[in-house]
Amino acid sequence: MKLLKKNISAKDGGGTVLLRPETPEDLWHSYNLLQVGDLVRCTTLRKVVKESSTGSTSSNKVRMSLTIEVTKVDFDPTSLQVRLSGPNREESEHVRMGAHHTLTLELDRNFSIEKSCWDQIFLDRIEEACHPERAAELAAVVMSPGLAHLCLVTGSITVVKARIEMNIPQKRTGSSGHAKGMIKFYEALYRAILQHVDFTKIKCLLLGSPGFLKDDFYKYLRTECVKRDDRPFIENKSKFVLCKASSGHKHALDDIFSDPTIMSQITETKVAKEVTVLNKFMRMIDIDPDRAFYGYEHVRVANEQSAVDTLMVTDELFRNSDLVTRKKYVALVESVRENGGTVYTFSSMHVSGTQLQQVSGVAAILRFPLPDLEALEAAAAQSDIDSDSDNSDEPEEESFADAYDRRVKEDMQDMGL
Repeated sequence: MKLLKKNISAKDGGGTVLLRPETPEDLWHSYNLLQVGDLVRCTTLRKVVKESSTGSTSSNKVRMSLTIEVTKVDFDPTSLQVRLSGPNREESEHVRMGAHHTLTLELDRNFSIEKSCWDQIFLDRIEEACHPERAAELAAVVMSPGLAHLCLVTGSITVVKARIEMNIPQKRTGSSGHAKGMIKFYEALYRAILQHVDFTKIKCLLLGSPGFLKDDFYKYLRTECVKRDDRPFIENKSKFVLCKASSGHKHALDDIFSDPTIMSQITETKVAKEVTVLNKFMRMIDIDPDRAFYGYEHVRVANEQSAVDTLMVTDELFRNSDLVTRKKYVALVESVRENGGTVYTFSSMHVSGTQLQQVSGVAAILRFPLPDLEALEAAAAQSDIDSDSDNSDEPEEESFADAYDRRVKEDMQDMGL
């Protein structure tokens, strides 16, 4: 991502940023920068109908620049496209004010975003996207007989570059169908890796499978690359790492990243650091639960006591359309940093981000245990219940007292008093 222009007011945080996405991951960053209510300007194609003096009409597509007020943003993880729609907010020769239009952000095409307030999370996202060393950090292949997924794992997104699925005949005595099917499967996977993996950008390529399938494929790859003189494979044999995986589906990446032996070999990557800290949190829930908290209220109370050492939060929480909800998570992140804590923002497009989302999307490892926090919350909850029950009893007592007074008055009237 290239930052071409940045004009943000130091007074209220409002302003405009001009960006140019250069890789598919940049489009993911762009998606996380956009919110409902933003003004986005970029070039687009629109069908324009012209009417001649004779009454005949002709239509053609015209490339123009439009500024729309965003009402909806979508990200397609398969095609890696960002689509945003909304009404036109700038006079145009071909599009009237208020007319709805859908823009698609494209690679190598400039676009600008105007916001009423650029908070720190947005600014951090721009800095991360424009970092010159950002690239695909890992490539991973998870396979089982007849099924394989080739993925590129970057700092912010896991992209499935190829899915290979074939029917492999069963092993039968006297039949070579199974062996031929496996060779055909290996060949398809070999070509997919050669086509989609740039070994100059990745730190390693992980091969994962149940059993010895990965070993058989790696043996096939080493033999074939010498025969065909495929230099990318020959020159980068040291980047291949064999590991265990439960299946050939994408979610089997979780098995690879949970292996401490594998994690020790990829410690310098961003995803490895996130997985390591998440695994530490999960272990701490079992062995030291007073130092592992999740859920916004628990983490907020712990932060008020300056107890948060590591904060983990998913980027999905910052995409919340409710501005108040987003602001409270932004304030939490800034407060933790002010107190000397470390903040990790997990991508919802990673397996680790999906795991964190299952425990509310926000979690913390504390500097010191807070065993009284649960007791205090339980007491507060009980007091709320008691107060609710007291409030619910009050109208019943008043109505009983009113009825008693009325009955006394009636008896006094009957007695002539």
